[in-house]
Amino acid sequence: MTAQPAPAPAPSFAGLHHRPGEPLLLPNAWDHASAAALAARGFPAIATTSLAVAAAVGLPDGAAATREHTVRLALTLGSEPYLLSVDAEDGFSDDPDEVAELARQLWTVGAVGINLEDGLGPADRHAAKIAAVKAAVPGLFVNARTDTYWSGDGDEADTLRRLDAYQEAGADGVFVPGLTDPERIAALVRHTAVPLNVLYSPTGPALARLADLGVRRVSLGSLLYRRALGAALDALADIAAGRAPAGTTPSYAEVRALERSASASASANSSG
Repeated sequence: MTAQPAPAPAPSFAGLHHRPGEPLLLPNAWDHASAAALAARGFPAIATTSLAVAAAVGLPDGAAATREHTVRLALTLGSEPYLLSVDAEDGFSDDPDEVAELARQLWTVGAVGINLEDGLGPADRHAAKIAAVKAAVPGLFVNARTDTYWSGDGDEADTLRRLDAYQEAGADGVFVPGLTDPERIAALVRHTAVPLNVLYSPTGPALARLADLGVRRVSLGSLLYRRALGAALDALADIAAGRAPAGTTPSYAEVRALERSASASASANSSG
């Protein structure tokens, strides 16, 4: 009997950022069902979205108000059979040691990546957080985000200064949401020594174009969550107008199947 070749090992999270011409398309989930549904479509890595985590409990996004909820969601998702990256805003603290402790908690429950944003605060403070996280949890992929384009005026010199500081501090990747200009994206790809992450925009370059520009990670952020809310409102409007709702509607049984997957995972973890 001919021996069958061993299956190829699953790529590491870092490895998914180093496939020339094939950027990591990273969808962002907001609960177990959304993450499980995305994983069932074949996505090897799933991220969380801070806006959805905050909106789900009626708290403001980007205000360091959802640390507990973020950790709880990571605990729910971290044992699932996909790679998990957690959107942790700015680490929910200005103290690098406290941010490093959060990173240790996320790593312990199964997260392999963390997204840390600078909120246009001091670059040296954000660099200190990155360095503290990498010292505490060397294997955790740190995606260092700058908000120069998201909430700032897109100052190019400031963007480069911040990205340089974050790379020197040990960031594994850098994230510049709000940047959609192809020439500027290409310039940042040439400038950075680590993978560049951009936020997908329906009005910006398509995925294939971003791949051509050298982008290594394309995040969806809160887009799927906002689309889900929009689809719910559209369905309600259709029903009120006497029309059958358009779009995809998973069946009750299909959603229950995701729930059973969670129960099976919990049972396996408790028995192991």
